[in-house]
Amino acid sequence: MTVLLFALVALAVCALLVGVHRWLWVRLVRDTTAPGGLPRRIGTALTIALPLLSVAALTAGRAGAPFWLQQTVSWPGYLWLAVLLYLTLTMLVAEPIRALLLRRLAHRAPSGATAGPPTEQSAPGAGPAAATAAPSAAADTEAGAETEPGAVLAADGPPAEPAATAPGSGLTRRTFVARAVGGAAAAVAVGTVAGGTYGVLRGPSVRRVQVPLAKLPRAAHGFRIAVVSDVHLGPVLGRAHAQRIVDTVNRTQPDLIAIVGDLVDGSVPDLGPAAEPLRGLTARHGSFFVTGNHEYFSGAEQWVEHVRELGLTPLENARRALPHFDLAGVNDVQGEREGSGPDFRAALGDRDRTRAAVLLAHQPVVIHDAVQHGVDLQLSGHTHGGQLWPGEYLAELANPTVAGLERYGDTQLYVSRGAGAWGPPVRVGAPSDITVVELASYRA
Repeated sequence: MTVLLFALVALAVCALLVGVHRWLWVRLVRDTTAPGGLPRRIGTALTIALPLLSVAALTAGRAGAPFWLQQTVSWPGYLWLAVLLYLTLTMLVAEPIRALLLRRLAHRAPSGATAGPPTEQSAPGAGPAAATAAPSAAADTEAGAETEPGAVLAADGPPAEPAATAPGSGLTRRTFVARAVGGAAAAVAVGTVAGGTYGVLRGPSVRRVQVPLAKLPRAAHGFRIAVVSDVHLGPVLGRAHAQRIVDTVNRTQPDLIAIVGDLVDGSVPDLGPAAEPLRGLTARHGSFFVTGNHEYFSGAEQWVEHVRELGLTPLENARRALPHFDLAGVNDVQGEREGSGPDFRAALGDRDRTRAAVLLAHQPVVIHDAVQHGVDLQLSGHTHGGQLWPGEYLAELANPTVAGLERYGDTQLYVSRGAGAWGPPVRVGAPSDITVVELASYRA
């Protein structure tokens, strides 16, 4: 039953994507280009090639494709997914505008004119232009027409009155509107994605949050934890991105570094060199790591061993007693499929509850287990803050907190938006961040 349901959902998604691409082709290619011309052939080819590249980008890693091939298809494939999202949204907004413009231009046609075949226009400079017969408004609004009467864009002087034109003699009304509206929508979509890509490649910004803990002793007031989540090293974000993150973290001079999952999207042989800069992380009390769901897609055991070689301390359902509070970490819930999911009893069951406890857990959904085990502060990631607007509204359906600090009983939960990006290297409305959590004591 589960397999059948998954297959039905997959078919529905494929049908939706085919329908969306067909609609965009009509509006942006067919309605704006001449039949048989080079622009139409190029637009049609891209309408077929880009979604295929997106499918390849999504499946290449799982299919075991060579890493160089994953890198080749990932950039164009993932970027097209982001462009597709915002192009679809802008075209949906543009659709009523398009209809309104066509209606207004139709009303400008001469009221006494009758529809008829277009007559030849005189050559430029040969004297007054020959008269043309205006089409009826009904003929103008027929959907899907390749060539329709419209306003002739003259080389000199004011635009001519809306009139029927012979093919090649000028832009029709429908073509002019289609190019203007489609061009504006495409510019907005591409500009949005370009800005979101620049934000990711520039590297995460630093956020600072002060979190008071009732059990924290005065001596630990001001203790700084650099929270790094969702780096997603892979075929798109590689060694240079890891180095930017290390440099940013070290500049904050934290007391402790917490990497809370989804560090990688790939195997150690492919991404070991990309993760190498993590050796340079420095903090007085060390750097700690817990698994995210993507580590289990990539081979969690091998990554746990590799980050240990890089100088990080994995917390696999384990706890470390620091001078003034307990630091615990649990495996991601994805590990349950491999028999190594989160074990709160192992990590927190026998601890001294008079001491403050900080828990590293990739997904915010385990907050209720943290509350039951007396955790004072849980540090998580996973949501990306939605990553691509309006993604945060979908993220809210699956997560108790999408980003920021919230309280659940006596436990506080902080969720980072993440330092990288999954899939498209684009963020819109959810900028990447590294958060410096400063613990505060009520006794200070």
